[in-house]
Amino acid sequence: MRCPASTEMFTICRCAWCLLGVRRVKVLPMKVLAIVLAGGEGKRLLPLTADRAKPAVPFAGMYRLIDFVLSNLANAHYLQIVVLTQYKNHSLDRHVSRTWRLSSMLGNYVTPVPAQQRLGPHWFSGSADALFQNLNLIYDELPDHVIVFGADHIYRMDPRQMVEQHIDSGADVTVAAIRQPIELADQFGVIEADASGRRIAAFREKPKDAVGLPDAPDQIFASMGNYVFRTQALIEALREDALDPGSKHDLGGNIIPMFVKSGGAEVYDFAHNKVPGSTERDRGYWRDVGTLDAYYEASMDLVSVQPVFNLYNDRWPIYSGHDPLPPAKFVHNEGDRVGHALDSLVSPGVIVSGGTALRSILSPGVVLHSHSHVEDSVLMGCVKVGRGAIVRKAIIDKNVVIPDGARIGFDPEYDRQRFTVTREGVVVIGKNEIVDR
Repeated sequence: MRCPASTEMFTICRCAWCLLGVRRVKVLPMKVLAIVLAGGEGKRLLPLTADRAKPAVPFAGMYRLIDFVLSNLANAHYLQIVVLTQYKNHSLDRHVSRTWRLSSMLGNYVTPVPAQQRLGPHWFSGSADALFQNLNLIYDELPDHVIVFGADHIYRMDPRQMVEQHIDSGADVTVAAIRQPIELADQFGVIEADASGRRIAAFREKPKDAVGLPDAPDQIFASMGNYVFRTQALIEALREDALDPGSKHDLGGNIIPMFVKSGGAEVYDFAHNKVPGSTERDRGYWRDVGTLDAYYEASMDLVSVQPVFNLYNDRWPIYSGHDPLPPAKFVHNEGDRVGHALDSLVSPGVIVSGGTALRSILSPGVVLHSHSHVEDSVLMGCVKVGRGAIVRKAIIDKNVVIPDGARIGFDPEYDRQRFTVTREGVVVIGKNEIVDR
């Protein structure tokens, strides 16, 4: 018997100790294991991923991309979390191990699990294969349901609401989807729902002839890469897929279509998700920052006067680990030698010494020297900008030193000879790169 107010189950007790003969006895709620897929290579984010996995890329000065999905799970009290890693995973494993430490006494954990070649001398060949090679993790916990979320999107979500819909529906899998204009269908994995708007009738990758939603013909459901599975159904599907030599072993491309064919797949409309502390403006925010231009655009939103994504929602915080750094410091106020920052995010350990930052993100340890000027840019940890140097519309990775008098972001052709320049004209300088004047 299901409690009408929750997903918890109740039984009827007829033991001799119950004098009334009938009583309700609370049974433990459904057990859920969360698996975060964090093995992506992130080629489109090069050079930011030249030395780290995509989910380890810093964002908003104080965070890593993976912190957003882990915070969503932690805020929802899903506290048994496995992070599957593979590509250049050292900094990601270190961040998860140092930052996301939960009480083992209560059975809670966030643990990184690198590719181990448990089933033979090969690495993960796809997201489904990553799960198949780690079925032991599911067997160890014996959950009723398995959450499988991606690790590199910027959003707030209460996954409990998705899990509740999944349990109530009896589906084998529920796929989270965000509404997008139909003209963008060829950029996403598109979910086509039946007349009810809930059951998935088709799942197609980047279709040119997408069908609009029953309640909004000008919109489509784009897959967010977040899934909830009934455990036994997931295990059976993974085993079947592993035996198929023609499969790409991909969750979206192979596993979900299996469930669509059997009628066991349901869609969860992200527009219905309500996060505590959210407003109508930031509700439903979700960004795939898989390209440099998308990453830059999401970063610049944060420094706007009224950003769409609200970092300051303390009812659903974004957690991360921070080094023991002193407060940011602004020094010098002499004529045109003034240390200040406007419309910017300034992290601990930053020193603005007679320089200027406008509409920029200054990560921990950044130093701007006298008469330097940084505008519309993202500076990652410990970047140093020399005297009189000017940086405009750039992403500069950790430990880069911009020499005195250098000019970045003024001459696209010259910048392109030395660095990466995106289609939108963003100059990207990789970690530890040497910059000449």
